[in-house]
Amino acid sequence: MLPTPSTSHVSFDNVYEPAEDSYLLLDSLSSKKETAFLHQRFAQNTSPGRQTRPPLLTEIGTGSGVVLAFVTAHAEYIFGRSDLLTLGTDINSFACQATAGTVNTACKEAHKKYEEFRHTGVFLDPIVADLASTIRPNTVDVLIFNPPYVPTPGLPDLSKHDVYNRTTSETASAFDRDSHLLSLSYAGGLDGMETTDRLLEQLPTILSRDLGVAYILLCAQNKPSEVIERVRQWEGGWMAESVAHSGRQGGWEKLQILRIWRTSAI
Repeated sequence: MLPTPSTSHVSFDNVYEPAEDSYLLLDSLSSKKETAFLHQRFAQNTSPGRQTRPPLLTEIGTGSGVVLAFVTAHAEYIFGRSDLLTLGTDINSFACQATAGTVNTACKEAHKKYEEFRHTGVFLDPIVADLASTIRPNTVDVLIFNPPYVPTPGLPDLSKHDVYNRTTSETASAFDRDSHLLSLSYAGGLDGMETTDRLLEQLPTILSRDLGVAYILLCAQNKPSEVIERVRQWEGGWMAESVAHSGRQGGWEKLQILRIWRTSAI
């Protein structure tokens, strides 16, 4: 079993704390089924003049950085190659700070364990951004998204987000700031899907045309079967399937991870 990255340095007053959803992503990405899929999809060609480019993995909404740290530190095991480039975005500046610390610490621990650098990927940076707004089109080979999936009457008010997102603020109390930032990590609006729907709309232009694949976590109230059918109707040869779940409650799978990928390059 691969070790879970430490988040002991993170203040969870304003950053989402790793929970069942986070650990489901770790288990899924390191499972035999998904590592086999990823090894095959991102197989490294070492023939002279035919080397494949390093794949870029981007996590949207990194929170504490535990998922991004996990895949970066164990790139060789999960992807079969260590030239993986990893990048994270989060609308919460505190989360970006936490992510940098979590990923760097996990990679240092991996280097100690393996006594060499070839097993870990290359961490680029965390970026303060709304979803994938700062990502160039068709550049992301692997996208991971643990969205705010809880159904709520509405979404957090972003009109004061710039104020809440600062390390210090004269116009907002620490309580108001922290409450706002944490609400961004769980409040999903109607059916818990308003933020996820925005990301789904961006996927066809974000993912690389030849290799792009996304892992998105949903809960039962998000109606994952409807999401799967919607993706399969996209133009361009798209597929979606559930690759992991956290068990059942009242006949419903509580949490699911969808894998979304294009079956043919365009």
